[in-house]
This record gives sequence, C-alpha cells and structure tokens, in this order.
Amino acid sequence: MEEFPSKQSTENLDDPPNSRLFVVTSRSITEEELRESFSVFGDIQGVWVVKDKQTKESKGIAYVKFSKSSQACLAMEEMHGKVLVEGTKPVKVFIAQSRSSTRHRDVEDEELTRIFVMIPKTFSEEDLKNTFKEYGEIEYCVIIKNKFTGESKGLGYVRYYKPSQAALAIENCDKTYRAILAEPRSKAASTEDYAGGAARVDYSADPGNYQVIDYRSGEFTRCLMMSTRAALTQEQIFSLFDIVPGMEYCELQRDAYGMTKGHALIRYSNLGSAVYAKEKLNGFEYPPGNRLAVNFVDDGEDRSSPVGRMAMQFVAAQMMNAVWNGPSSSQVMKPPGFSTVSPMPRIQTDVSLPPLKKLAPPDSKAKERLFVVFSPSPLPLDVLEDVFCRYGSLIEVHLVPGRKVGYMKYADKQCADDAMAALHGRIVNGGHLTKGSGDCCHDTMTP
Repeated sequence: MEEFPSKQSTENLDDPPNSRLFVVTSRSITEEELRESFSVFGDIQGVWVVKDKQTKESKGIAYVKFSKSSQACLAMEEMHGKVLVEGTKPVKVFIAQSRSSTRHRDVEDEELTRIFVMIPKTFSEEDLKNTFKEYGEIEYCVIIKNKFTGESKGLGYVRYYKPSQAALAIENCDKTYRAILAEPRSKAASTEDYAGGAARVDYSADPGNYQVIDYRSGEFTRCLMMSTRAALTQEQIFSLFDIVPGMEYCELQRDAYGMTKGHALIRYSNLGSAVYAKEKLNGFEYPPGNRLAVNFVDDGEDRSSPVGRMAMQFVAAQMMNAVWNGPSSSQVMKPPGFSTVSPMPRIQTDVSLPPLKKLAPPDSKAKERLFVVFSPSPLPLDVLEDVFCRYGSLIEVHLVPGRKVGYMKYADKQCADDAMAALHGRIVNGGHLTKGSGDCCHDTMTP
C-alpha cells in the first residue's frame, strides 16, 4: 500500500514533527472534501487519500499535512469523531508517526502533552508554571532535582491537558528554554543525556532492573512485565490480568514523583497461567489503539534441577502444540484448576449488555442528555458509543476536553433512562461509570 504518490517528495513530510494527520474515514470522502474540512485549522501543505493499487479506489484512509504541529494537533482534537459529509461515518483522526518509525504509526495523545525544558536552576515549580501557562491549561509541572542534594538540575517538564497546547509552547516559547516534546525512549535514556536540546528525555520508559527473557529461547517464568503507551491505572491492569486465573501479584511501576512509568509487574502462582497470559495479552489492544507488550521476566527461581527442567519442557511442548495447531485448536494447555479462557472481547464489563442498535440520525433532536463521570479516566469514544448505543436512539457521544466527564445525547428519553439505570456504577474496560447532572436530565445525578 502506498501512502503517498510515488512522485511526491517525502523528505519534508515529517518537518516539523507531528504535523501530519492519519485519518480513518469513509471511502467516498475525496481529497477536496478533506481539505475543505481541515483547512480551518491552519495551512495545509498536502492531502493524500490512500488508494488500492489495482482498483484505484479509496481504502478509507488519508493523510493531511499541516505546516505546524500545533495546527495538526488542534485539528485532531476538534475533528476526531466528527462527520465530514452527511451520511458518512464519523472520522477517526490521529497524529501520524514519522515515516522512519518502526512503531505503530498513530501517536497516543498522552505522548503529545508533555514537554521538557531547560530552565534556570533558581526556578521553582510555580515559576515554571507561570512561564508556560500562557500556552494552555497545565496539569502539572515538575523540576528535576538531584536526589542526593535536592538541588535543581536546571531541567523540568510541563504536562498540558491538550496536545495543541504543548505544541504551541514548543513553537512559541523563548528559545533559551530549548523546549522539546517528551517522547518514549529506551531504558538507557537519562537526564545526563540532555545536551543542547538534542536529546529526548523520558522518565516513564525505564522498566526497572528486571531481566526480560525471550520466551522463544524456552525460558518461561511465572513473572511478566507489561509495557503500555497509554496511561493505564493499577485497577485497570489488575482487572485485565486477573481474567487469567492464578494471578497473585500485580504492581504498576512508578517514579519518584508518583508518575507511572508505563510498566507493570505481574506474577502468577503457576507457570501455565503466566504463559497463557503472555500469549493472550501480548499485542492485545487495551484500550483500543494502544497495543500492550508483555514479556517474561526473571522470577529468581532455579530451573537447573530435573523437576524444573521437566516443567519447562512440558510448558514448551504445550505452547508449540498450540502454535502448530492454530488458534482454533482445542489442545490449549490447562493447568490444574485452570479453565480455558476464550479470546477477550473488545468490551469488558460487569453488566449484561443488550445487542447493538443503530445510531439515531445526526440531525435528530436531543430529548435527553446523560452526563457521565469517568474514573479513573475517560474511555475511547468508539467504546462509549458501542456501550451506550445498545439502549437505542443514541445520537452522539461527546467527551469534555481535559476533564473526566462526557455526555451522551439521546433522541428518546426512555432509551436514556434505560441506559442510565443499567450502567450507573458499572465497570467498562476497567473504568467506573458514574452519573453526573445535566441540563436535559430530569434526574440529578452525582458521582
């Protein structure tokens, strides 16, 4: 699949970084319609609709290149989930990864909201916040300090609520701050690497002093290390891995400031459960769009004994048998007291959901609006739409930017009442849904 015309120069597609959008849309949408819809956010340098090489028909995927990162980020924030042309499905909009990247090409919002800066060593966190608050609402600021002396290292990071705010700060702040976007790096990254703004520092990418083991070498253990780009909570990770029986330990790794490192350590009571969890959850998208990486880590057990070697050989044989027989094979291993776990559904909830129902027409009059408070964080729009549409007459789902609340518009009051009664206090994909008050709701609801 070609992303761009073969004769199109691609050397400037990633200049500046994060200025190109990846858009999932209807196959009937044209380049002209995309340009018209997105041009309100800034200077568009190019629009490309990805087409099938044989049929020349659109694949429902497009790229939109802006001249500035802040313009692309604002377009992503405003256009994601919007309908461009009446009768077509809502578009999904992401910041495209660089063409040289080997990672997934969609960048999570989480990775676009933190910036690292060089600051005077006399700066306090309040000074840092006051300096950068003109570009948008700040979630938090942190000064990097020497852990022994407590003195500032002249480095800090600022976390905004929106990617466009972080991009504006990088583009417009005084160049002496040498502001850069905080992107994930390898374990070797550290504050000492920072030189003239060229290095990218990230304290969330260090999985700790755990030896990751390649399971293909036959080294299976009861311990797993999970890595994620999304900001998952301890509760969400626990709920996810607890689906496989036998979990006895689960801990989200955090840095000295209490911020998540993007890694969690999970231990099972038996080898079989750990291997099964590794096979089922490695590469699993949770939440949708965020692919988990799960690897074995050294659990300190001695496998040099005959019994240890036999256990390893047994598990390896079972896994190879499952691989060769394909996913439909019934010969998946079953440790004692362990029942076969079916592939995890996209929606995981503690309530029995009705079948899917069609959305109401976008121009329908809203008769009821349900306000929802999310804990610990909002769920993706497509997940919320999947859940709330099952009660009928759902018009649209809207999330309030920078806050843990959203609302669902319904064309029929009874359908909204049914959804409210069924979903209040329930868990969906590891998060709690509680009801908030809204100007269309007859029933005042508080979290």
